[in-house]
Amino acid sequence: MITVMNVSKRFGRVAAVDDISFEIQPGQALALWGSNGAGKTTLIRCLLGVLRFDGSIHVNDANVRKRGKLARSHIGYVPQELSFHEDTRVAGALSFFAGLRRSDLRRCTQLLDQVGLGGQDRKRLRDLSGGMKQRLALAVAMLSDPPVIVLDEPTSNLDSEGRSEVVRALKVLKDEGKTILFASHRADEVMALAARVLVLDAGRLKRDTTPAEMWSGADQVRTMRLCLADASEAAAAQILRDAGHAVNLNGRGLCVNVAQDQKASPFRDLARAQIVVRDFELLEDYPQPEQGS
Repeated sequence: MITVMNVSKRFGRVAAVDDISFEIQPGQALALWGSNGAGKTTLIRCLLGVLRFDGSIHVNDANVRKRGKLARSHIGYVPQELSFHEDTRVAGALSFFAGLRRSDLRRCTQLLDQVGLGGQDRKRLRDLSGGMKQRLALAVAMLSDPPVIVLDEPTSNLDSEGRSEVVRALKVLKDEGKTILFASHRADEVMALAARVLVLDAGRLKRDTTPAEMWSGADQVRTMRLCLADASEAAAAQILRDAGHAVNLNGRGLCVNVAQDQKASPFRDLARAQIVVRDFELLEDYPQPEQGS
């Protein structure tokens, strides 16, 4: 379904994506994992054909560099930052995008039901929660019924309820056989959705693994967001990685993934380095997928 071969993208002297290759089979869900600057968003933009790159990417046999419009027709994209007119009503917003894409307007009601927004068609967008707006964006991405869904940090700006809503909607699409590629910084989200995880660091592919292998030995992995007392997030992240924790910096704090019975260990590791944790949030967890999903 998706083939990425020796893809690189440089911005001046910086290699944002450095010789990355992988394949995604039809119906598979794959997560891109890594800190800010790891190359996740740049790789997604290369896949969408909005950035020039070296190497080759094929989506459903369409060459992204040579037949970008055809390749994008197979993809439904949900960005991290949404841009909707706040005074528009839900049904009107979806109908507007359906007209732009020459999609069947009769699909709009079906899609709103599919993403859990049935009965909300008369609401103005300014009255929707963050999770509802993200699900509306997912409905927009599904207008042409694409076989591939690509998402860039789909829950990063949402509260726990909004995250759960979006993950439930994505699980429905996964169960329907959609191929899903998404960037994430949350272990629970990855475990709930992904069959594979690509670990990126400084533009390079460091590991092609599974959620079970990445967080092996833990009955349940939880994600904590740590707020530090000073601008020491990068140093704290390295200390925690050296201690064996999976860590991500996402611009809204330092997220660390720990086993259910080891939640105090990051605090001990940081205390030894005299780094003060000002506050923390234990993020919502999601049900793990069944074996083989």
